[in-house]
Amino acid sequence: MQPIQAPFPATRFRRSRARAATRALTRETTLTADDLIWPVFLRDGEGVEEEVPSMPGVFRRSVDRVVEAAAEAHALGIPAICLFPYTDPDRKTKDCAEAWNPENLSNRATRAIKAEVPGIAVMTDVALDPYNIDGHDGFVHAGRVVNDETVEALVRQALSQAEAGADIIGPSDMMDGRIGALRDALEAEGHHDVMLMSYAAKYASAFYGPFRDAVGASGALKGDKKTYQMDPGNSDEALRLVTRDLSEGADAVMVKPGMPYLDICRRVKDGFGAPTFAYQVSGEYAMIEAAARNGWVDGERVMLESLLAFKRAGCDGILTYFAPRAARALREG
Repeated sequence: MQPIQAPFPATRFRRSRARAATRALTRETTLTADDLIWPVFLRDGEGVEEEVPSMPGVFRRSVDRVVEAAAEAHALGIPAICLFPYTDPDRKTKDCAEAWNPENLSNRATRAIKAEVPGIAVMTDVALDPYNIDGHDGFVHAGRVVNDETVEALVRQALSQAEAGADIIGPSDMMDGRIGALRDALEAEGHHDVMLMSYAAKYASAFYGPFRDAVGASGALKGDKKTYQMDPGNSDEALRLVTRDLSEGADAVMVKPGMPYLDICRRVKDGFGAPTFAYQVSGEYAMIEAAARNGWVDGERVMLESLLAFKRAGCDGILTYFAPRAARALREG
């Protein structure tokens, strides 16, 4: 549809921009706390809040402090919190058995949050890298990340998370066929209401560095993840992956990283109309926060503008480390 407009001066676009009230009335895209998911990092201990050096303002928290964070998020109107564990190196093994231990950090935190803050949704991560002595999202055999054996392990991990009370499971591993296997297993075990938010288009990106520091995977990683994460040069492949994951039973899909891949977000939303999310990843956060702390940009305005860009690109929600700060800023107007 072509826009119809009278020639200048009958049409003056500045009329609607002239005052705050008319700017608000004509705004096409809005951002609210409902659009946010807060990723948080877990660690062992009690009463612990440990700042991540490469992510100033972001902390690894013990379970008791994560429960407090969940209560804070719920009070701010944030609908979901996403858990990522920092696993003690002594518990990282070749078989990754800690991933489905009912008493691992993620499962303990899920139960604690659901007991104390039942109104917030808990999202969990399905991938083996926090538990893998090799630092990869899947099992490594003879220097190669293997697919089918990994999927079997991911099913065990997801079932342990569902049994702990997870509301949303986020498979971030990028193994082929895992969404269908996870959906079948969840249905078979009676977890009919557990959502699958698939990391459908997860790129082999350089923007993940601070996250790997936060979960202790950087030092363990041998090689890179290019054999299972997407090539940054590919766009059509993302649509094929989304098609596959939706057909296998994903309830929502995610693009990761976020801002460098807004074109992918728009193609996915326009192409499928499915719930579409993006992850504003650690490198994106670190760049904005570093620039703000150096006085190079207005941190609050850049934070909110960056999040609004995801909504404008078609996203229904954003995983962002800025979530509580953004929610407070939106509340304060």
